[in-house]
Amino acid sequence: MPADVRLPHPFDPLSKEEIEAAIAIIKKAHGDNLLFNVISLQEPRKAQMTAWLENPASALRPVRVADVVVICPDGKVCDGLVDLQKGTITSWEELDGLQPIITVEELQMAEHVVRKDPRVIEQCKISGIAEEDMDKVYCDPWTIGYDERWGNKTRLQQALMYYRPDVDDCQYQYPLDFCPIFDPIRKEIIHIDIPKVRRPLSKVPAINYHPAGVQKQGGFRSDLKPINITQPEGVSFKMTGREIEWQNWKFHIGFNYREGIVFNNITFNDKGTERPIFYRLSLVEMVVPYGNPEHPHQRKHALDIGEYGAGYMTNSLSLGCDCKGAIFYLDAEFPTRAGGIRTIKNAICIHEEDNGILFKHSDFRDDSVIVTRARKLIIQQIFTAANYEYAIQWIFHQDGTIQPDIKLTGILNTYSMNPDEDTNGWGTQVYPGVNAHNHQHLFCLRIDANVDGPKNTIFAIDAVQAEAPVGSPGNYYGNAFYAQRTKLATVGQAKTEYSSATMRTWDICNTNKLHPYSGKPSSYKLVSREIPGLMPKPGSLVWKRAGFARHAVHVTKYRDDELWPAGRHVPQTSGEQEVGLLKWSADESESIDNEDVVLWHTFGLTHFPAPEDFPVMPAEPITLLLRPRHFFSNNPVMDVPPSYCITPSQVAAKAQGVGPAFDKNSAYAKPEKTCGSCHGENGTNGTTDGAH
Repeated sequence: MPADVRLPHPFDPLSKEEIEAAIAIIKKAHGDNLLFNVISLQEPRKAQMTAWLENPASALRPVRVADVVVICPDGKVCDGLVDLQKGTITSWEELDGLQPIITVEELQMAEHVVRKDPRVIEQCKISGIAEEDMDKVYCDPWTIGYDERWGNKTRLQQALMYYRPDVDDCQYQYPLDFCPIFDPIRKEIIHIDIPKVRRPLSKVPAINYHPAGVQKQGGFRSDLKPINITQPEGVSFKMTGREIEWQNWKFHIGFNYREGIVFNNITFNDKGTERPIFYRLSLVEMVVPYGNPEHPHQRKHALDIGEYGAGYMTNSLSLGCDCKGAIFYLDAEFPTRAGGIRTIKNAICIHEEDNGILFKHSDFRDDSVIVTRARKLIIQQIFTAANYEYAIQWIFHQDGTIQPDIKLTGILNTYSMNPDEDTNGWGTQVYPGVNAHNHQHLFCLRIDANVDGPKNTIFAIDAVQAEAPVGSPGNYYGNAFYAQRTKLATVGQAKTEYSSATMRTWDICNTNKLHPYSGKPSSYKLVSREIPGLMPKPGSLVWKRAGFARHAVHVTKYRDDELWPAGRHVPQTSGEQEVGLLKWSADESESIDNEDVVLWHTFGLTHFPAPEDFPVMPAEPITLLLRPRHFFSNNPVMDVPPSYCITPSQVAAKAQGVGPAFDKNSAYAKPEKTCGSCHGENGTNGTTDGAH
């Protein structure tokens, strides 16, 4: 390779050329009639990658390896590895009873097939749809979850059926009551699940959220003034390939078909010392169990990341809509089933936002004040899983905090109901004839810890009252409380739950490095309070398949390729065999004290739908924090320039404060007011030439 051609970073996703090369190698060895399910980077082995990161000039550069999944013409599934440097297949395995991730093409195929199937047409007629209106029939193809009638030898989807009277109508207000089962290999419907109680097509007028629909409802609001976000001098971050540097942060931004955004080698420059924090960070799984026990709804639970892929389902983001301001975009490239290339433009957006007050203090004694405004770096993707949109924002803060922030929007999954039908508490009538079932959204965050080095220990931290009773010498007034630290020394001890009573958090600690002032270990604290328990009962299908959601936290020792807690191949698993995190955490006696560890955290929400969520749902947020504790010597953002600062001595001397005393892009909502109303009279904290 010519010296001026940049080699891809070992963490970079496979390029278009690398995907094409892998396809050519596989076709040459195994024929042209393969369906390409996955061609993705096999991430470098950690030991070799760590050595290269420490000394890229002389250490052995990790080889680029393609992780491959194909479906053969007879429906058999094969896993393979392709050494792209040597151009050879190094591993090839035929799988038995495992189904790989469902691709976008398979999902699109189902809708075309159901419209032409005679049995589906007959059921549509029974529901009240004329045969000539079959072009108005739609389906959301879902994984079947697991159905004991077919098991996992045959690749299947279930089609959740809808009717759309007008192409601009929201289909989810016209659900149909039957469920076809689709075989994407044979491209045919093999069965239709029909309920005992039939529910004809609703005839109520449509309520729509597109402009024409809103105009019919009275039109759009007219009292919104523009808000402009400008960065006339450009952005404050620097991109080198897929590595970003911003406000002392430095890390690599990856992307794959399954998890979507993946961060690697996250470090923070602490006064000239580049300190490692996390080796790898991503959302690795989620489960959305629905709460209606009636057949076939009992199997309605999506493991969206493992069954469809947050990368495969990601949106192409739009400037000024999905992301506002000065935006840097990254694309994503994937194989098509036929062996071509599918490019998703603007799959990731990167931008900065103002984030309110970073810190402030005013002293009532002397009118001194300092106020410093914060900004945040947002790295975002949005993926659509049938009816739902998931806006995944990774927010990096100037003080060393990382904040995964998820916004749920899109449309409720709906089912038909008869007039005055009792939902039995399993759902809510959100519009006439529309039943939205109760459900949960539970996400699994994988934290490959590297806090000041690879040897870390996890502690559970609980706020507890002092044991000494009121009136005793040690707690006479009864007000004493402290942070109780419990070391999670083994895999079994680490299987822990959230407690709101004690405001439980989890510390990822390097016990080999103690803070010079507090004497406590260098740490990153997981602060997460939106942690509902898994509602499906122990022994249920969801409980077995989504074992990662049984506890708020699991901790395991690091091993290469232990990435996905529901298993490598998720569709149609029965949960009868322990796979993924259940398998990796089976030995509860294994020590995780001062080891290279991975923390798995399940969080999310339980959703009882309401009419306000329909026909399109206002974004509902879920957030958590990874915060430095005993990591920095003191407040790490004191060097961020203040918006305004005047010290007691300057106040006494009636001197001018320091800092940009006002933002020239800001203005008074009431122009006659002066800044004296904010910080005192002119000549002290106030200024008359702008707003702070």
